[in-house]
Amino acid sequence: MSSAWNASDVTPDGAAWLASAGTYPRSTLALWEERPDAPVVLPCGSVFDVVSAPAMFGRRMLDRLWDDGPGSGPVAQFRGRMLLFAAPGTAQRLPALLEWEEWGGRDSREATRTDAVPPLLCHGTGDAVTVPAPSESISPATPPPAVPTAHARSASRWLVAPDTRQPWLPGPEVLLWAAVRAARSAVRISIFPPADQDAKVYDVSRRR
Repeated sequence: MSSAWNASDVTPDGAAWLASAGTYPRSTLALWEERPDAPVVLPCGSVFDVVSAPAMFGRRMLDRLWDDGPGSGPVAQFRGRMLLFAAPGTAQRLPALLEWEEWGGRDSREATRTDAVPPLLCHGTGDAVTVPAPSESISPATPPPAVPTAHARSASRWLVAPDTRQPWLPGPEVLLWAAVRAARSAVRISIFPPADQDAKVYDVSRRR
């Protein structure tokens, strides 16, 4: 895969994969053909699960996955939450793994490894999530602002967009690993301002 490919672009194959989670995939694809800037609600549990984290902590998890781990599956940002797409079954197992990690360290004098992990919302069978549109295009009737606001840039967008019909998806063990390491990094306070997160680029050619 070319390194020049933009990780935030949903490809036609990626859109087909997303649509396959719904009851009427062709209707979803038809909607996106007509309105590529329309977010949709898709069910979880069969094609993917979704782990929703607070935006800042989710960004730390994503950085750990790409800097030190196997990479990630598709990842979106929606209304202040980071949506990490995961293998089906993750929503059921991850909470139990986090609880095991927490209680496994209770006899230690040091803080447990999950103390700094905020509540993660795990969406699986019976749940549904709103996913961003495959395109960030703006309707012709709505001219773009001269200077995009921070809210417009971050309210709903793909950080790592689906690009194949069978993307690799992390399981609960991988996301537990990322959450624990993100929690560790959260306690490190830097005197320097954070880098521009919009400029972060993930090498999707490394994704399994």
